[in-house]
Order: sequence, then structure tokens, then C-alpha cells
Amino acid sequence: MRSKDKISYFYDGDVGNVYFGPNHPMKPHRLCMTHHLVLSYELHKKMEVYRPHKAYPVELAQFHSPDYVEFLQRITPNTQELFSNEMVKYNLGEDCPVFDNLFEFCQIYAGGTIDAARRLNNQLCDIAINWAGGLHHAKKCEASGFCYINDLVLGILELLKYHARVLYIDIDVHHGDGVEEAFYFTDRVMTVSFHKYGDLFFPGTGDVKDVGEREGKFYAINVPLKDGIDDGSFLRLFKTIILKVMECYAPGAIVLQCGADSLAGDRLGCFNLSIDGHAACVKFVKQLNLPLLVTGGGGYTKENVARCWTVETGALLGVELPNEIPENDYIKYFAPDYSLKCPSGHLENLNSKSYLNTIRQQVCENLSSIQHAPGVQMHEVPPDFYIPDFDEDELNPDERVNRHIQDKHIQRDDEYYEGDNDNDQTMDDS
Repeated sequence: MRSKDKISYFYDGDVGNVYFGPNHPMKPHRLCMTHHLVLSYELHKKMEVYRPHKAYPVELAQFHSPDYVEFLQRITPNTQELFSNEMVKYNLGEDCPVFDNLFEFCQIYAGGTIDAARRLNNQLCDIAINWAGGLHHAKKCEASGFCYINDLVLGILELLKYHARVLYIDIDVHHGDGVEEAFYFTDRVMTVSFHKYGDLFFPGTGDVKDVGEREGKFYAINVPLKDGIDDGSFLRLFKTIILKVMECYAPGAIVLQCGADSLAGDRLGCFNLSIDGHAACVKFVKQLNLPLLVTGGGGYTKENVARCWTVETGALLGVELPNEIPENDYIKYFAPDYSLKCPSGHLENLNSKSYLNTIRQQVCENLSSIQHAPGVQMHEVPPDFYIPDFDEDELNPDERVNRHIQDKHIQRDDEYYEGDNDNDQTMDDS
């Protein structure tokens, strides 16, 4: 073990201000709650805290099609009627609504994951955390499952500039289909997803038989689970499979997606994991001592999401947190007991020992088929930033805002020229 991990943590307060709509399960407000809980436990004092840069369209187009990125830039709630064909083409609508500051939201969470990968690449930290990231369903040319830009794919592409092989691990209750699809034909990324699998459960992919194709054959690993899996069953399977992956694949870096909808009692989930069980996966991956990029993901019972990611921030720092939640701006959400841990649930575990055994055997068999730690012809590393050059003198002086002043803005920029935006609605839903 390294004596002391250096941890970079990325957060921008604006990311929690967006609002998907009154009946939408995705509440970015959970990110503010998480951050305030992290602050209340004083974890920020043990990490380097950064505000991420807003990813440029040209950076997003490293994976996404330029026409899709341009569409996300142009669409607003007021103009979506004019783009009805594009709305269908790019799969925006009920699950992936158009809301105010949609593109800026994407730029912030994707920028955090890209920055995290770059700090790891430059050996400026051992672990990088972006709880706003982990939006694993977005595809090259379309939104999907509340995800518009796939920050994970962009982060992995950054890591591939410095690492021959990258391991992606996903413990969200939903299959990490967008990340798997992006790397389905390559052996440079191994994707491992533990998820609920069933005909009617979104996104309907992730069968154990889906293993990748061509050069990527056997480099996609799916662990399909049934309702009610508990800490013990999940952890035994997780540790066995991840150890076997490490032995066969020998990655240079790991990306861990910590979707909290796999917790017991999640509004959209159906697993029985406690926060301790979920966090045990994070601790296990940390002990592998590789450059580690950690993101959020799903999670639709907000107060449990905030609890979970705070406990996991502590776990990555090697800090055990007291169970009584300290005073913070969102303390009322943690009533009546104001405790950090929440127990596992009472759903029946439909994963029999023989079922889990069969899955484990099949995954290990597939792993035995791969060429041990495939070699890669590494090319010259491209530069980190593909940023257009601006001529300061050509910019309208009225629009030119000093970066430092911009960073001091607490409100969103648009509040200065579009009248008051009332964000209070994000506080009221639960």
C-alpha cells in the first residue's frame, strides 16, 4: 500500500442547480447535498479540491459526433418545437428532457472527468473523484437513460493516451451500455459491469454472453444479477471477478463508476446493498493501488446518494466517518435519525447460490480465453488540450470577463442577463 494517497476532488456548484423537471427521478441537486456532507465531515481538508473546466465542444467530439454536440449546444426549452426531427434523431424527450443550461451541465460534469483523467496521467494525484460524472448510457450520437454526454468514455480516452490498458468497473444497478458499446471492438479497454438484468429492466442489455467482438472479444464482461442481491453475495462475486480480471488483464489505470441506485431502497433500483457493502467495493478497488478515477452515476433517493458518496470519499481517504451527521445546509434531509449509514433492505434475494456460481464460472471461463495482458503499439501522446486559440483583442470588451472573476460567481452566469432564475424548485422535491 502507498503510505498516503494524494486525492484530487472535482466539484462545481453550478452542476447541482439544473432541474430535469418536476416528475423526473434525476435530481442533480443530490450533488450539492453530497458536497455539503463532504464539507461537514471536513474531508475537503484532506484532498485537493478543484473546479473543473467546462469541456469544449471539440473535446466532447473526441467521442460524440460533432452534429450531436452542436445540437446539444443549440437546443433550449424555448426552441425544442423547432427541432422536432432532431429531438427524435438524438433521443431527447421524456427520459432525457431539454432543460435550462443543459449544455453547460454537460460541459461541467464531462470537464470534471476529463480533468480527473489528466491529473492522473500527469501523476499529480493517485485517485481523482468526480461525483458529478458517471453518465454511462450516452451513445456516440444520442442521449439515453438521463445521460447526454458520456464523460466516462471521454475520461477513458484521455487515460489511453498514457496507459496501454484501462479497466472500467461499473456497480450501478443499470448496465453500463454506453461505455461497453464505445469499446466493444478493442482490447485496450476492459469493461466490467455488475447490474440487474431482465427483459423489462433498462437498458435491457448486459447478458453474460455479451463479451465483445473482433479484437475486443472477451474484453467486455457482464455480470447479470436478479432482484434483491445482498452485500455478502455481491461482494464475494465482485472480489472474485475483479481479482481474476487483474490477473488476466493487468491494466495500467482503473475507472470506477459508483452508481448509488444499487443501494437498498433506491427509487429506481431493486438491489439490497447497504452503504457499507457498496463502499466495500470502492475500498477493494482502491487496494489494487493503480491510478484510479472514481465517478458517481445513478442514484435516485437523494439523501442516500449523498450518504453513500460521502462515505466513499472517506473510504478513498482511508477515513472512517462518525455515524452522526454534522450540521450542514441540507441537514433536514437526513431526519429523523441524522445518521450516515443506512441499512440493507428487505427485498427477497432472488440470486440463488447456484445461479451466482454459474455466472462466476462463465465469466472466469471467458477471462481464461484472453491473451494475457495484450500488448499495444503505443503512439506519440497527443496534447491534452485541443482548445481553439482566441485573440483577446478581437473579443467584445463588454463580454470579456476575467477568469478569476468568473470563478467567483456563485450564481449561474445566465442570471446576469436573463432575469432571475428561481432554483428553489430543486429544493422542494424529494
